[in-house]
Amino acid sequence: MHSVIINRGRGPEIAGTRITVYDIMDYYKQGWHHSLIAATLRLSSAQVLEAIRYIEEHREEVTANYQKILDRCARGNPPEIQAKLDKIRAEGQSQRAARRQQGGAEEGDGEGHPGGH
Repeated sequence: MHSVIINRGRGPEIAGTRITVYDIMDYYKQGWHHSLIAATLRLSSAQVLEAIRYIEEHREEVTANYQKILDRCARGNPPEIQAKLDKIRAEGQSQRAARRQQGGAEEGDGEGHPGGH
């Protein structure tokens, strides 16, 4: 299987996957063997080796973009986005708590479980 690195606008990625060279870089920088990276990401060793080759051949560009990604992740979400995420998380927790409370009152009726199990 011949692996190809393409760019569909998300950065260089392994053709036929959504795995970018930056995903590979996380493991590669930690010294993981290519076969372990492949098993972890459900890729072939050839695909991982092709990504590593790309990283090595474009080291300066890939490293600069990788650092931008790490910096953006370290900054976290903008406050307005984080507020929305916090609200959604709180609503979800409230709904789960209400279902747990309701489930305790109706314990044993099997409602909500396939086959009543």
